[in-house]
Amino acid sequence: MDPLNLIETKPGNYSLLLTAGSTPVDAVIEELGHEPNGYFWEGVAQLLVRAEAPHLRGKFGYDPEAGMFCAYGTDRSALEELATHMVPVATDAARARLLVTTAEAEGFTFDD
Repeated sequence: MDPLNLIETKPGNYSLLLTAGSTPVDAVIEELGHEPNGYFWEGVAQLLVRAEAPHLRGKFGYDPEAGMFCAYGTDRSALEELATHMVPVATDAARARLLVTTAEAEGFTFDD
């Protein structure tokens, strides 16, 4: 699941975390004119849920910060599935580039 980390914050409550600025694709994100902060990664998560996993909509919330992406909720399996969609974007420069350029061409605005 690297560079994402799923933790149980208290019994039955989970957080999926990514330390912003620590992924192998940070340089590509910056090259595309974005800051790879927590808000950028929330946009990535929203895009992936909308395009690849719409059944996850509403199963968790987001609470990003500049230095961290965070999705949280009580449905551990939903957060695990979100991670399976996010890891390829966070680790593969070509995948990250394609997602960002496609999203922008479709009018999506990243809040970074």
